[in-house]
Amino acid sequence: MWSRQRGRLKPLCCGVEELRCRRREREAALRKARREQQLVSKRLLRDEALEEAEEGCVAMIFGEAEIQQFLRLAQRGTEEKEREGALVSLRRGLQHPETQQTFIRLEGSIRTLVGLLTSNQALLQLEAARCLHELSHSEQSAVVEACLPATSYLLTYLSGHSSDFIELCLYTLGNLIVESEAVRRQLLPQGIVPALAACIQSPHLTVLEALGYALSQLLQAKEAPEKIIPSVLGSTLPQHMLQLLQPGPKLNLGVAVEFAWCLHYIICSQVNNALLITQGALSTLGLLLLDLAGAVQRTEDAGLELLACPVLRCLSNLLTEAAAEAVGGQLQLRDERVVAALFILLQFLLQKQPSLLPEGLWLLNNLTANSPSFCTSLLSLDLIEPLLHLLSVSNVVSVLVLTVLCNVAEKGPAYCQRLWPGPLLSSLLDTLAFSDTEVVGQSLELLQLLFLYQPGAAQAFLQQSGLQALQRHEEVAQLQDRVHALQQTALHG
Repeated sequence: MWSRQRGRLKPLCCGVEELRCRRREREAALRKARREQQLVSKRLLRDEALEEAEEGCVAMIFGEAEIQQFLRLAQRGTEEKEREGALVSLRRGLQHPETQQTFIRLEGSIRTLVGLLTSNQALLQLEAARCLHELSHSEQSAVVEACLPATSYLLTYLSGHSSDFIELCLYTLGNLIVESEAVRRQLLPQGIVPALAACIQSPHLTVLEALGYALSQLLQAKEAPEKIIPSVLGSTLPQHMLQLLQPGPKLNLGVAVEFAWCLHYIICSQVNNALLITQGALSTLGLLLLDLAGAVQRTEDAGLELLACPVLRCLSNLLTEAAAEAVGGQLQLRDERVVAALFILLQFLLQKQPSLLPEGLWLLNNLTANSPSFCTSLLSLDLIEPLLHLLSVSNVVSVLVLTVLCNVAEKGPAYCQRLWPGPLLSSLLDTLAFSDTEVVGQSLELLQLLFLYQPGAAQAFLQQSGLQALQRHEEVAQLQDRVHALQQTALHG
């Protein structure tokens, strides 16, 4: 999943400064590689009460004549129920890709639907919006782009009074945004960012969650760093997003998940992370991390990992910013409490979602990389052994665990003395038996640091058949220089 540069250990003369320099280069490459796959998806909002009421009604594939008939009835039916029923039937039919294609090929169909969307009759307007929502969920770009004439009206209705209607408009916009650059090009000058900024002040949680979804789709666009995120950062959206992520009784999990991902996409763009930091993003996310750790101890709620993932990513990436150091980012995160909270979350993720363990370990890496105090916390809280237990989870996890241990060892003799001996040597001998070159390479780096700083480490390594463990890697091109260097250091000091 991540690529890492492999440094080479110089035989006999690899000092701590060179190790540190190589690690910085490798971590810079790792950070660059951690632009995770985006969560592009669509959502279909269907009213549960309607679904139950319509249970047993088979959605049919309609041809041109039937679609024309429904549209004619919806426009000119003599009774409101008849007009509404025609749109309900059309909506069911639009659940089929074949009907969608037929619909957009039919001249005037979208124009008629947009006309009904602007009707002064609320029920007709709602059913027309539901038809558009079905079209927005299509995987066919032609169907999505056919909805372009409706976007300005959908935006306008975001300032309406019906929370259900606003929610429907937001999910429809989110679906349209993710599918088509043409839609985004039209929405930006139409004022989608100011419209969303106004909408985020809604008191309705369903509206806020839908808004978070639509905004996250917008922020994932390939042109977002140049054309979208600067406008978002220039609006009131970031401050409101951070308020919605404040821990407390008003924190809503669904809303928080959506806006944490929004924040993640903004941070990954690196457009102006210094602004987010000055607005309190580090302290807000740090407090949310502490709150999450408390929550996983109190409840079995399976949804908490959905929030943990973007929060961990946001913190990890913000800590690499120069602005974080300028405002004392490490101090804002309250050393021991954050480390303890992070380990609670690691244990939670190990049980619930092991694939997310790298997210927590990457944050731990960024916390300990340049902070002796966080390394001290790791040692004083006796967390080295729990960390070593994670070595068996996967190669990716092993590399990150070993990287964190290197961060600690790099801080000097006093830290290596507290690492040694304990279970560390036996764990390192186990990792040297791995076939993965990255795991072995990181193990070699940790051993080199221990040999430099801890008297007796090399001798203990030799007594535990360490040379034999190294021999299996002597012919591996990426490792042979470092293996040779370590052999010489162990034998000759």
